[in-house]
Amino acid sequence: MTAFVPDPLILALDTPHPGALRVALKGDLDFTTAGELLAAAVAAIEDRAPADLYLDCGGLRICDSSGLAILLTVRRHATAAGARLHLDDRPPVLDRLLELSGTYEHLVGAPAPASSRWSSTQD
Repeated sequence: MTAFVPDPLILALDTPHPGALRVALKGDLDFTTAGELLAAAVAAIEDRAPADLYLDCGGLRICDSSGLAILLTVRRHATAAGARLHLDDRPPVLDRLLELSGTYEHLVGAPAPASSRWSSTQD
C-alpha cells in the first residue's frame, strides 16, 4: 500500500501589471496549508490594494473543503477591498470541486460547457 504524501503549498506573488496582483499556487491546498494562502492573500490585498487579484491555480495538485473555504474567504476579502478575484489556470480537480459544491458560478462565473466536464466520471 502506498501512503499519500502531501505536497507543501508554495506561493509566489508578483505584479504582472499596475493594479494587478498574481499569486501562483503550487502543491496542496488543504486543511494543513489553507491558512497560508489566506494570510498571504489578505496581507497582499491590504498592502497593495490591487484592482485585480489573480490566483494562478495551475500548480495545484489537490484542493479539499478547507481549501475551498479559504478561496471563498479570499473572495470576500477581495470584494470588500474592491478587487476582482480571478481563479486562473484551474486544474480539473478544482473545477470539479467547485461544480460539486455549487460554488463554481460564485467564484468563477458561468459554468463550464458540458463537453469539458468530467465525461470520464460520467461514463
